[in-house]
Amino acid sequence: MRYFLDTEYNGFGGELISLALAPEYGDQDFYVSFPLPDDIHPWVAQNVIPYLRFVPQGVDHQLSRVDAARHLEAYLANDPDPLIVADWPDDLAYFCALLVTGPGEIIDHNGLRLELINAAGFSAAANSKMPHNALYDAHALKEFYLNPVL
Repeated sequence: MRYFLDTEYNGFGGELISLALAPEYGDQDFYVSFPLPDDIHPWVAQNVIPYLRFVPQGVDHQLSRVDAARHLEAYLANDPDPLIVADWPDDLAYFCALLVTGPGEIIDHNGLRLELINAAGFSAAANSKMPHNALYDAHALKEFYLNPVL
């Protein structure tokens, strides 16, 4: 199955703040947020942090990095061929970094594929129900990908 990925992070190259996957089928979203860094980039403080917790009840999990990786491991465990779709390279980089749980250790998985799409004309900020919230931005990407405007 395809999972549409979005992340929020603390400015260019900054710490991961949240990560979301919107599955192609069903409503079993994945969303995790992390403890906030001490020094938050001003743009992030204004545009991301106020919307961080605005996700459906039962989906919001604030976890440590290792616990988030284990949560992701459990989320993908029953999918024999997950495909992670993103529109931005940093999203894939943060996702891949989350797979690593320690020196020489990664989550248990059945294999997974990554796809970086050309999303020319797509703007999560313009198409998301709640811009700069990883979960809503992942859903906007899903909608763009599955229902392109002709």
